[in-house]
Amino acid sequence: MQYGICPLSVIPVRNAPELAAEMTSQLLFGELFKILESRKSWSKIRMAHDKLEGWILNGQMDFIPKEEYEEIHNSKDNSHCTDLISYVEGSTGVLVPILLGSSIIKSKCLPTKFEGSSIKSKQDKGNLIKIASLYLNSPELRGGRSPFGIDAAGFTQMVHKINGYNLQRTAERQAAQGIALSFVEESEPGDLAFFDNALGAIDHVGIIMENNYIIHVNGRVRIDRLDHTGIFNNDLRNYTHQLRVIKKIV
Repeated sequence: MQYGICPLSVIPVRNAPELAAEMTSQLLFGELFKILESRKSWSKIRMAHDKLEGWILNGQMDFIPKEEYEEIHNSKDNSHCTDLISYVEGSTGVLVPILLGSSIIKSKCLPTKFEGSSIKSKQDKGNLIKIASLYLNSPELRGGRSPFGIDAAGFTQMVHKINGYNLQRTAERQAAQGIALSFVEESEPGDLAFFDNALGAIDHVGIIMENNYIIHVNGRVRIDRLDHTGIFNNDLRNYTHQLRVIKKIV
């Protein structure tokens, strides 16, 4: 098996090996993956942090040895960028733009110099809302994980990742994590609220804030009211999402 690392600010991950295929997720700078299958222009990968599988262009990745992959993956020295946009300087002096949530790692295969703001190790639960607020007004993008385009589950995943916690990639899979709470009143800022569609499938998630507010992605990252029924959008004056379950992850 081969191993790789993301050397660019963002790499689209698609559900098939073609440019017209749906983007199901993204790799951000410094994130690791295993290569499951290689073709002329595309490779099928499994992302290290959430095990999601998809296809990326061969010309957008760097190969690394297994030993380097395992060393980075198991290292406690890794951190995450907390600037909306920053830069790393490569070994040749060329600057590479990186985004909020990118991995700052020590790697022989991807030597870089970083002087921006970052977070290292697990943070207190209260820091989840602080980081979530950095994404406010980021546009909604299916499969996105960056402040320039993000979806609901990508948003909650990235907020937790920056703070040192692992979440799965989809709202349905995230809902299987953590401890369920019975009422909104039992929740704390930083807990997750999950919502279902007309067929009963969980398809949305947001982060609970103080005083019955929630920060989530609906057109953009925004703050709305939350109660036992669901999310009430003050702009539309109606409920946009029906509450299914509340989970304590941290």
